[in-house]
Amino acid sequence: MRRYTVPMQPQASQPQVLIAGAGPTGLVLALCLARRGVAVRIVDQASGPGLASRAMVVHARTLEFYRQLGFAQQVVDLGIPIHAVHLREDGEEAAELPLGDIGAGLSPYPFVLSFPQDEHERLLVDQLRAAGVEVEWNTALEHFEQDEWGVRATLLQGGQRINTSAAYLCGCDGVHSSTRHALGVAFDGGTYDNLYYVADVHTACANRDLMVHLDANSFALMLPVRTAGMQRLIGIVPQTEHANVIFDDLRPRLEALLGIAIDQVNWFSTYRVHHRVAGRFRVDRVFLAGDAAHVHSPAGGQGMNTGIGDAVNLAWKLAQVLRGGADASLLDTYEPERSAFARKLVATTDRAFELIVAQGAGGRLLRNWLVPRVLPALAGFDAARRALFRTVSQVRIHYHDSGLSGGRAGEIIGGDRLPWVPGQGGEAGPDNFAPMQTLDWQLHMYGAVDPQLAALATALRLPLRAWPWTEAAEQAGLLEDAAYLLRPDMHVALALPRQETDVLQELIARWGLRFGDDAQAATATGWRSQADT
Repeated sequence: MRRYTVPMQPQASQPQVLIAGAGPTGLVLALCLARRGVAVRIVDQASGPGLASRAMVVHARTLEFYRQLGFAQQVVDLGIPIHAVHLREDGEEAAELPLGDIGAGLSPYPFVLSFPQDEHERLLVDQLRAAGVEVEWNTALEHFEQDEWGVRATLLQGGQRINTSAAYLCGCDGVHSSTRHALGVAFDGGTYDNLYYVADVHTACANRDLMVHLDANSFALMLPVRTAGMQRLIGIVPQTEHANVIFDDLRPRLEALLGIAIDQVNWFSTYRVHHRVAGRFRVDRVFLAGDAAHVHSPAGGQGMNTGIGDAVNLAWKLAQVLRGGADASLLDTYEPERSAFARKLVATTDRAFELIVAQGAGGRLLRNWLVPRVLPALAGFDAARRALFRTVSQVRIHYHDSGLSGGRAGEIIGGDRLPWVPGQGGEAGPDNFAPMQTLDWQLHMYGAVDPQLAALATALRLPLRAWPWTEAAEQAGLLEDAAYLLRPDMHVALALPRQETDVLQELIARWGLRFGDDAQAATATGWRSQADT
């Protein structure tokens, strides 16, 4: 990959980062950049935030990121925690898996939350506005080109073409991404054969759980969408009704299968499910994130949360480089970290989804015999429930193979998400996630701090947070008296079992990392974009 000179701070009239697409991925990317002082411009060809619920599940890892940004509790208060999964067969309940606080002790958000995407997007737009950035709606990215100095783009807004430039362009413009097409990046994968339906309906009873109906030939899901009693229905359209199907064609069977009476239909649509991953997530100064980079089955509600994870990963790296806190080579780590996870996710959700919807004897065996017996068994094993939470909630995402990762201390390997240690009051203070709201690099200690490491941290302007060693820290897999260098996205860069200062200095030198005031001092001023010259 070509190495580019990073431009200096632009004048206020030009952004440092141009974002195409104002769905959850683009909005979170813009917000994370703006909170770090990066000048950002975000455009979308739509007239405003979405009007349909679409993606609904907000997982624990996303809420942990939102806590860093200061509005996780607001999302929790607006959403609906899912208390249980109910399995129905032939119109009768066959099994139940209680969820509740299924991830207790693993995250400050140990539950599955339903929060419709339209409300989610409006909240993010408000947060972005509070950070001083307005989304430019009715604005399309028409054309762009790049060179070693930056990206020059043409926007189409209200019938007029507007020229702008930026240091970097981020395509968060969905599955039909014009950014990806313009780059000529492949989007390999496939499309499932079945036609699916999705509907938001109001029912007489206020359900707050996930209802799953499985039978020999299909499946149907129902889960709460809004606190006003709206429910989301998802399932397979029968082969005999593919042509011009409307909701009333499906209503009688759905009401019988799920044991509900539908009194209002707010939204109904049919769609095909794709599973694809972009061949590249970065081409020089242009990045792809969210559905522009990967799409997969709805199994586990992973799509939107994965896009938000892309945004968080990319944002801190762009900000670190643009503010003079790292060499431009830091940006090389975005693609391998996120594409590896995306490919693994597509493969696993693909296998799970194909099993669920399979029409042959194997699919019937799974739906009619295996699942009704396995689901109740899971409810009785805490280890199985915790493993399920770790997988679905995305708290298991790691970057072990990244050039930013190294070492092992206790059960924690470089690249792991920082394990959550609940606050215990008194000298133990708040939980260990609380300091990460500063959005910066940090050293965390659980036990005694070596004076040599403390002196180095002071010299580097690297914040050092220390907690006394506790049983909770041990249960989280941490090692007493070890040091953990944390990236701004709450992943462990280095696990240092003996507080090795030489290893810490080597990583800092390799990536040209600078912290605190040193990073700001390294950022030159007075850059003029090519549009100004």
